[in-house]
Amino acid sequence: MSRKLTKGYYVHGKFVAEGSELDIQLKAELKGTDASSRTDLKKESDELQKLGEDLLTLRQDLFTKLQLGEKLHDAVVESKRITNFEGKRRQMQFIGKLMRKQEPEMLEAIRAALKVQQFGSAQENLALHKAETWRDRLIADDAAVGEWIAAFPQTDTQQLRALVRQARKDLVPATPGALPRHGRAYRDIFQLVREHLSETDGPLNDGTVEE
Repeated sequence: MSRKLTKGYYVHGKFVAEGSELDIQLKAELKGTDASSRTDLKKESDELQKLGEDLLTLRQDLFTKLQLGEKLHDAVVESKRITNFEGKRRQMQFIGKLMRKQEPEMLEAIRAALKVQQFGSAQENLALHKAETWRDRLIADDAAVGEWIAAFPQTDTQQLRALVRQARKDLVPATPGALPRHGRAYRDIFQLVREHLSETDGPLNDGTVEE
């Protein structure tokens, strides 16, 4: 014999059974809730609805890492398949309802994942900064090319030197007074540096010279 499901609802991620002491207390408080409190509740509900919509934009690797509950996971996946406007609207309302049932820790994890997607993680930003520093040093200083090759001997030295020469040529203004420009070689050096930095923790991969 199957167990009869308890009727109820969620408040801030906590299940409240209908008829329970907490249910009676919350309903009593709701009757006495002032306009300001009702506005706050509406604002929180709208924020969670928007968070659910933003969840659909999360790239796959970050989405997978969240390990959402089955219902919310499947609802998001299904929403991406729906093309009908009204069907999409109903599905988003359902996702909003599920979002209001999530534990605070999961909501924070979703917000954090969206933030990483928008701004990048601290590790990713550091890696970009290192690559930019090395690129600029390689173009500006012949000694930096030797340092790079010593730290990353697997580098195609002929390719690197050719890219550096071309990047330096591109920096020379075409006409007197014109602003220098960055050509393809500038971008190719950055890509080459990023690839090597991602493959090894070389002694000089922070762009600094050892004493």
